[in-house]
Amino acid sequence: MRSCLSKTRAKVGPTRRHAMGSPRPLGRTAAVRALGVVAAMHAGGCMVGPDYQRPEAALNQAWEARQDGLAGWSGEDSPGNARWWEAFNDATLTALVEAAHRQNLSLRVAGLRVIQARAARGIAVGQFFPQTQEAFGGVDANQVSANGAPNSGDRSYYTDSLGIQAAWELDFWGKFRRGIEAADAELLLTVADYDAVLVTLASDVATSYILIRSLDERLRVARANADLQSETLELTLARFRAGAVSELDVSTARATLANTQAFIPELEDSLRQVKLSLGVLLGRTPSSLDEELRPAPGASGAVPQAPPMIAAGIPADLLRRRPDVRAAERLAAAQSARIGQATADLLPSISIAGATGFTSSTYEGGRRPDLGNIFDADSFAGFIGLQVNWPILNYGRIKGNVRVQDARYEQAVASYQETVLRAASDVESGLSSFLRSRERAEYLSEAVAASVRSVELSLIQYRAGAVDFIRVNDAQTVLSQQQDGLIVSQASIALGAVRTYRALGGGWQVRAGREFIDDETSERMRRRTDWGDVLGPDWPHGSDLGFSRPDEETPVSGDDQ
Repeated sequence: MRSCLSKTRAKVGPTRRHAMGSPRPLGRTAAVRALGVVAAMHAGGCMVGPDYQRPEAALNQAWEARQDGLAGWSGEDSPGNARWWEAFNDATLTALVEAAHRQNLSLRVAGLRVIQARAARGIAVGQFFPQTQEAFGGVDANQVSANGAPNSGDRSYYTDSLGIQAAWELDFWGKFRRGIEAADAELLLTVADYDAVLVTLASDVATSYILIRSLDERLRVARANADLQSETLELTLARFRAGAVSELDVSTARATLANTQAFIPELEDSLRQVKLSLGVLLGRTPSSLDEELRPAPGASGAVPQAPPMIAAGIPADLLRRRPDVRAAERLAAAQSARIGQATADLLPSISIAGATGFTSSTYEGGRRPDLGNIFDADSFAGFIGLQVNWPILNYGRIKGNVRVQDARYEQAVASYQETVLRAASDVESGLSSFLRSRERAEYLSEAVAASVRSVELSLIQYRAGAVDFIRVNDAQTVLSQQQDGLIVSQASIALGAVRTYRALGGGWQVRAGREFIDDETSERMRRRTDWGDVLGPDWPHGSDLGFSRPDEETPVSGDDQ
């Protein structure tokens, strides 16, 4: 599809450098005619290629998890999801997430990619205006061969010149405006990628913290069970020495204790690995985390409690809230603009080129000039011209490129649709994990309470000789397993909530009003390079040579673009 605009700015493209012509000034009529041509191009420009529309994507009208009637779901979208980690009411978790926002190195890289895309957008805008403009000047020494063509003047002379020249390919078919569209979409893609890192970072920090707390709790329970089983071993040894039981009871008690003790180093190693991962997320060594991981005064240090309700909103919210969905959609938008750019190459390019300046020489022929005469009226020279280039015999290369860009667009559309489906699946999976883990934890809590009582009764009866040791050993083994399973299940509730918040795309909103890179990095870059306003927080509110910059704060929604 082609869309013609009522107004189109003219552009210029590179042409060959023209030598200075004869020292005859251009007439006013020629200049007026040239300006008339530019005005005509400005008023009648079109943009070839498709006008982008957001692709359709399949989504349910409601979450399937809602239909089971379980608590933990709310039909109202909630701004609280923007800082969802605070819903766990754990000061340590909140402090860790905020520290990661300040220090994470992957987030810094993502922010620098946004700055890079801003700068690249300026390059795309610059293509809209005269692509070649330069001032030139110089002094040449010339020596003419005596054995060459007949020469009636000087064989040795100097020439000096000074002037400016420009070449401007008019954006008659929207090639360069499509390039700006693509650059805008790619900039917003990098913003969405930055948001995706924010979402992933918060969820990874929360996941690591929950695992650390659960592993601490599992270690505490495992050591307590090892102490209990050690006492039981002492009891069986005493009864064995008294001849009340056989050596089988002692061997069984010792094996159960060793099995529990062997589980402790495994938990300790897992805890160390998670702390190492958390250190990377925070951009620091794990040895410096011990103080931050110490529970706040009055806090228990137990596994964080997930909020009872998660405001999931409706599935359509994912199209504007999930950064990866927005990034996939912006990639499709950029690729759609690339089709227009490639299509414009099928049509003639129209360019205006010109040069003006002064040239003088010491060459003595019919006149006797001097280098110092360069600014005399007779030294003025210049030209202006209109060029049309139409690559008729391109052997299918241009059409092939259009087809390549169209195929890439379809790939981007398919990737966007798959991303939407995957996003909805992630939410359903997170909700299911959250709800089912809570169910399981309720049953395990009852089982642990019953197992504790079973161990107490079996020990009493064993001391009295009413039951054999197998009954005691089974009760203690089951208790150890169920206590560990309960902690894992409680952690799964919190992890399921984190998965759901991540799937919903919560957490990137905290960047509102902030710059994408920290002040120290920004200052270091400014000292090294002139960045203008590209590094400033007000950059989105400005424009580049009249082209308004895209809004980085508001997520792309629906057909707004």
